[in-house]
Amino acid sequence: MQKVLRIEDVEDYCQYMDSKVVNYIRDGYTETFESYKNFTLFVFPLYDIRQAGKAANEVMIYLDHEDLMILCEGQRGYERVCSLATKEETNERALWTFFRNLLKNDMDNLEEIECEVADAEMAAMVRFQNDYIHKIIAYRKELLRLKRYYEQLDAILDGLILNENKLLSQDGIQHFTILANRTTRYLENVLNLRDYVTQMREAYQAQIDIDQNNLMRLFTVITAVFLPLTLMVGWYGMNFTHMPELDYEYAYWIFTGVSLMVCIALLIYFKKKKWF
Repeated sequence: MQKVLRIEDVEDYCQYMDSKVVNYIRDGYTETFESYKNFTLFVFPLYDIRQAGKAANEVMIYLDHEDLMILCEGQRGYERVCSLATKEETNERALWTFFRNLLKNDMDNLEEIECEVADAEMAAMVRFQNDYIHKIIAYRKELLRLKRYYEQLDAILDGLILNENKLLSQDGIQHFTILANRTTRYLENVLNLRDYVTQMREAYQAQIDIDQNNLMRLFTVITAVFLPLTLMVGWYGMNFTHMPELDYEYAYWIFTGVSLMVCIALLIYFKKKKWF
């Protein structure tokens, strides 16, 4: 028997399961994957990677020699699972079809995320964006969610392939091995994207440091240019008994010319040193 039910509807599936298993599910003691003598029970969050940021619905799958129960959390999760699950001749075939439909087009969606990340990096290189760091944080958060998602699916598929309770046939193991390899590739893709986003953040921070260093260099040059003038003005402005301009009418203009020459000489020197 193959059924898709909501976790809350205990009365609809308790008659097909051992009471201990029902209590186990009701109390929420299930782990990612558990294999028993006569049945397999596993749980994972059902994400829709096409809709980033949406909360996941928990999905629990019970498989024995006769029954396949897919239990869903919430109405939205129930509708999603109903769209993925189909009636098949055998339980293992129905379970394989469910995971195949679940992973369908995931590579295309991951490629879209990769293109979006690359476009964001290119836009930031063309012009400075104040919200760039927020985009990086959002990408890292989404990729972390996908990493956990594919890690759980990978663990579940590996557990099914081990087939400790002999619920799957040899053909079924081969089919699930293909899905496990696909999930592993998706996980590796997500990890590579996380590394790429991390490099983007480091490059962005390095660019900010370079801009700050250039600004500090400019301030340093300005300070160095006007420091001799400050000394000259302080010296020239001392309260002497006889000021130079009182004895010589061109003294003020000579002092102005010397100040300009000092500024020009310092700027030429700094330019040769490539300090600005």
